Amino acid sequence: KMSPNQDEKDESTTTTTTTTQPLNDDSTTQIKPSSSATTTTTRRRPRRIIRRNKNTKTSKDPNEIPESLTQNSALQTAISTSLPSDYDFEILKTIHRINTSTSTHVALQLPEGLLLYATTLADIFRTFCPTVQNVSILGDVTYGACCIDDLTAQSLGCDLLVHYGHSCLVPIGETVVKCLYVFVEIRVDVVHAVDCLCQTVEEGTLVFVMGTVQFRTAVVEASKLLNERNYPSKIPQAKPLSPGEVLGCTSPANLVHDDNFKSLNNNNNSDDIVVTGRNKVMFFLADGRFHLESAMISNPTLRALRYDPYSKTLTDEVYETQKMKSIRFQAIQSVSSTNEDNKKKTFGVILGTLGRQGNPAILSQIRKLICSHGHASFVLLLSEIFPSKLKLMEESVDVWVQIACPRLSVDWGHYFNKPVLSSYELHVALGEAEFEEVYPMDFYRVGSGKWTNYHDDNRQRKMMA
Repeated sequence: KMSPNQDEKDESTTTTTTTTQPLNDDSTTQIKPSSSATTTTTRRRPRRIIRRNKNTKTSKDPNEIPESLTQNSALQTAISTSLPSDYDFEILKTIHRINTSTSTHVALQLPEGLLLYATTLADIFRTFCPTVQNVSILGDVTYGACCIDDLTAQSLGCDLLVHYGHSCLVPIGETVVKCLYVFVEIRVDVVHAVDCLCQTVEEGTLVFVMGTVQFRTAVVEASKLLNERNYPSKIPQAKPLSPGEVLGCTSPANLVHDDNFKSLNNNNNSDDIVVTGRNKVMFFLADGRFHLESAMISNPTLRALRYDPYSKTLTDEVYETQKMKSIRFQAIQSVSSTNEDNKKKTFGVILGTLGRQGNPAILSQIRKLICSHGHASFVLLLSEIFPSKLKLMEESVDVWVQIACPRLSVDWGHYFNKPVLSSYELHVALGEAEFEEVYPMDFYRVGSGKWTNYHDDNRQRKMMA
């Protein structure tokens, strides 16, 4: 017998010494008596199930902004009086990140549309971040998240880079300094935007809602409101981008074949509604059309309507997709013909150095591809590509291949004297890929070809041997 309380012994009770040995992971324990005992007892210890109260914090969230910031009246006054109320610069989150990382030298990188707020942001961080000694503003042109300039920040001795206005394209694990992305979400009159659309297209039209990352919250709100008004809507996604986010080089494709729409107005758990033969449109929230053009190239048969949150206007946008494809196909064919005549050609491979535009892994792969077809190549580093610059070297070059932005070839390729191909177009020219019916806008899309950044061979962004 086992005493229920080892501190209290009954003289009439014989105490047996036992040893325990665990059998397996299911908390079953076998009790083995000593030689003086004559029986073996198997006992299953009851499992203890502890249900933690969701409202009870067992540990402090390191990302939670402390009250010393949220209740700081001086900080709130500085934000409200010096920055526009419709722009969310996420000041509290940024200060908390600076304080927790004890950064002393912070670099700020903003696109030109936000650059006028750079000195204001610098003043706020110098005032309310005790560890900050210096704030540097990176003034080079920033076209997108691919231009994140952690290398310059490192050369300046910065220990944190805050990048504004874009999403995270280059994984933070690949940057040489710690980076923080601030989307700078902008408040939009979503009701007015939806009103404009509903007055333009007939009820029941299937709507794909997209936009730039600054309007991602507005995209979600617009989609819900459209569903409530009997305009079935969907927010498409080109992973790893956020739902509805579109880049100038990457966008959701083949939406015309997507007939699965989820009803959001009454039942969030409802099944997908399958509809066919209905009108479909793209509803895009952005102040310019560069990003929209990417979605239009990926979906050439869909009508595109763009709502400008600043002018509060809705415009019917058109893109000459067939003309663009014809021009690009001619450039590809001019290179394909030179590849077929068995003459050795010289390829100038341009690696974009504007931030992280150029991927060294793609560079290595392209040079090996060119070599395998019996041609020569050399590498040219350029932050920006202009016809006048390439003209200086064109006598010794037969074909240019640029690893910077595919839209440089699409939008400006016909301005150059020699063909300027994107990495995708080179694969087509050398017979390694097909010229697709729908021109791919997939430079940062997961699951695409060898010419893209998220292909398995290119993710690490490192030169291959």
